[in-house]
Amino acid sequence: MIKRISVLLLLLALSMTALFGCSQTKETKHASAIINTDKTNKEEKLTPVTLNEVAHSIFYAPMYVAIEKGYFEEEGINLNLVTGFGADKTMTAVISGTADIGFMGSEASIYAYNEGANDYVVNFAQLTQRAGNFLVAREEIPDFHWTDLKDKKVLGGRKGGMPEMVFEYILRQNGIDPSKDLIIDQSIDFGSTAAAFAEGNADFTVEFEPGATNLEKEEKGYVVASLGTDSGYVPYTAFSAKKSYIEKNADVIQGFTDALQKGMDYVQKHTPKEIAEAIAPQFKETNLNTIETIVSRYYEQDTWKDNLIFEKKSFELLQDILESAEELDTRAPYNKLVTTTFAEKAAK
Repeated sequence: MIKRISVLLLLLALSMTALFGCSQTKETKHASAIINTDKTNKEEKLTPVTLNEVAHSIFYAPMYVAIEKGYFEEEGINLNLVTGFGADKTMTAVISGTADIGFMGSEASIYAYNEGANDYVVNFAQLTQRAGNFLVAREEIPDFHWTDLKDKKVLGGRKGGMPEMVFEYILRQNGIDPSKDLIIDQSIDFGSTAAAFAEGNADFTVEFEPGATNLEKEEKGYVVASLGTDSGYVPYTAFSAKKSYIEKNADVIQGFTDALQKGMDYVQKHTPKEIAEAIAPQFKETNLNTIETIVSRYYEQDTWKDNLIFEKKSFELLQDILESAEELDTRAPYNKLVTTTFAEKAAK
């Protein structure tokens, strides 16, 4: 009799558990559906904006802070970030309309304008004010001078691109003729130079991060100079969009710029460690210590402006560098290729 009662109680308990579990599952699904609906409704209220970046680099930390901290959403923007892998490709995306906004070296906007584009690209926010690459040597050189590059082979950048032009600008500033006094190999694709250098190609290489730091960690190269420090303040990268897009979407451009300014404010007020932690989700393949090391390098050389205003003197310096590299026949007008309206408002 006791055994029969025990069995009946067990069956009753199982029935209640199944009933409760079913109820819980229905409630959980209902709650999940509400959350997903709210998320969908929220996203539908945001304006979609496709941003094509020239490269995905810790060099652009303020932008990634703005993404990870939700500043674009706060400004009503649903941002779709795409990497173009080169200013020429990013510019093509903007001109063709596959990207709303481009992030690249401003030399690309000058080239496009001088080629006669009617709906030309206008720069509305400057992010970096120094070059972001470093000179890496095969061996440590404690007392490095740029003249040490004479008669050496260096892995350089794409002809007409900012990395290569700033490199050549520094060489000329130090009395070195880029075409005669050394060999600059420009045949290797962007992003592949660190691997080529590690395999024994060339005496020096010009590297962005994390390439420079990784070479040091592997003891296959040593950073001997910062192009950002030795070139001085240069308008290295900026955000731009077609003239027609800016005119039709002024509110979107202002919101976009406001979000970026929040990112700039964050890096000005936080330590490299805090910045590294904020942008870490953007660089899952890089450990946090490496990210912090790289952020510290950029932080210490005053890479990021405290505002996004692209000043005329910076634009003219950029054209000086282009002329020095023999990449510019006709100077472009600042008042057509740069607008400071949005950045000035964001800085207030």
